[in-house]
Amino acid sequence: METQDNGIEELYEKTFHKVHSGLIIKGEVVTKMSDSVVVDIGYKSEGFIPIDEFKPEELEAVKIGDELEVMVTRVNDNEGIVSLSIERARKVKAIEQLQDIYKDEKPVEGKITSKVKGGFYVDILGLQAFMPGSQADIKPIKDPDKLIGIKSKFRILKLNSKLTNIVVSRRVILEKERESLRTETLKNLKDDAVMEGVVKNITDYGVFVDLGGIDGLLHISDISWGRITHPSEFFTIGDTIEVIILKYNPETDKVTLGFKQKKPDPWMEIQEKYPVGKKVEGKVVSITDYGAFLEVEEGVEGLIHVSELDWSQRPKHPSKYLDIGETVEAQVIKVDSDERRLSLSIRELKTKPWDLVVERYTVGDKVSGKIRTLTDFGAFVGLPEGIDGLIHISDISWTKHIKHPSEVLKKGQKVEAVILKIEPDQEKMALGVKQLTDDPWNTVIPEKYHLGDEVTCKVLRTTDFGIFADIDNEVEGLIYSSEIDPDRVQSLEDNFKEGDELRARIIKIELEERKIGLSLKNVSSSKEESEAIEDPE
Repeated sequence: METQDNGIEELYEKTFHKVHSGLIIKGEVVTKMSDSVVVDIGYKSEGFIPIDEFKPEELEAVKIGDELEVMVTRVNDNEGIVSLSIERARKVKAIEQLQDIYKDEKPVEGKITSKVKGGFYVDILGLQAFMPGSQADIKPIKDPDKLIGIKSKFRILKLNSKLTNIVVSRRVILEKERESLRTETLKNLKDDAVMEGVVKNITDYGVFVDLGGIDGLLHISDISWGRITHPSEFFTIGDTIEVIILKYNPETDKVTLGFKQKKPDPWMEIQEKYPVGKKVEGKVVSITDYGAFLEVEEGVEGLIHVSELDWSQRPKHPSKYLDIGETVEAQVIKVDSDERRLSLSIRELKTKPWDLVVERYTVGDKVSGKIRTLTDFGAFVGLPEGIDGLIHISDISWTKHIKHPSEVLKKGQKVEAVILKIEPDQEKMALGVKQLTDDPWNTVIPEKYHLGDEVTCKVLRTTDFGIFADIDNEVEGLIYSSEIDPDRVQSLEDNFKEGDELRARIIKIELEERKIGLSLKNVSSSKEESEAIEDPE
């Protein structure tokens, strides 16, 4: 028995001499305590790993009987206590592994943990490495914070003997991967080939697509056969899209891409699909001062000119008729496949105003409307059907000489008139205001005025041949120059002012010519005197 005990002591003695600080050894978990994990490493007493060397999830996963690789950090000969570290064992192993990786120039997995001045910290096998900002990506990084937490492969650029300075690069790996993809992509890169790519960048003029190690430009004009304001209407960064190689230049590596070319040009059969007279339905996609654009199918838009929105001679702004996004019907009135133009009309689907006019009105009918425009020759009156009727200056008054319609009419004034003539073929309607009353030259004037009568009148205007005067605010008469005192004739404008009241004698009445001639000679000085001469009693 004594011999057996001596043998055990010798075995412990040998193990004891082998266990020393810095030794990495495997052991078996015996138990978990509140402050440590106890591990049997084959020594006369167990070793202890501090509990804080384990992450919570690691500690929970550790089971009794598990084998752990640890480092001996301290041996107490007197008490036979051995302190162990799983963390330092891992670090030593990581260092050895890292040195082999660096020597063989192999990639290593890692995670970007934080951003620091000039670059980033990266966790490589539990060791902290530094990655310069220039080595983070192939292209400049706009938002460095987006890289935090990314797991990737890295290349070790620098590693000193004490492992106090580890420098890594992600860019080297990306460049190598890109070059590998590029080689593969170039095998398939040819004109008219269909390829898949990822949207890398979006600009005002187009989209850059990564085809796999080589970028191609999809110009905005090659995105859609139809209207497009900005490429972002169709794509977002990161989208995987299918494109057609329009042109590849091996010397410059310039690749021009197409997207719309995957579908046939809708304008190729436009004449057959949209003949003149066909009714179409579409969505309003744009409104301008000169009209509205209607999308009748993807890639095909037609223009409804402002003049084709309504039968009105003075149509309003297109926005008064249509809203963007609204679905409307229109009629094809012109097709030009060469110019890629489709002209549409909404008014052609409406009843023509002149057709309504012919149905509703006859000569002699009374109508009412507001004056839209005044011209030198008359006034245009707007009617409910959307057409204008003309009141000629000669049809404003039976008895007054009107130089301009503005003397008696105003723009926007509501007037009543009589239809004198309807000419639908020429789209004309003649109206008259004076025709609302009987012609005074046939009734009132011959009854009221006679040759030799003296009348009170007011000067309207002077001419070289006499003075036009208003008689009783009913009819105009002309005082001939020969019937005015010669002394006063020399300067009519100075002697007779507009509005001056005169007594004159009627010396001529021409009903057919609608003229009354007047004289200032042999006229009583007042109305009372004239009446006394006519009635001496």
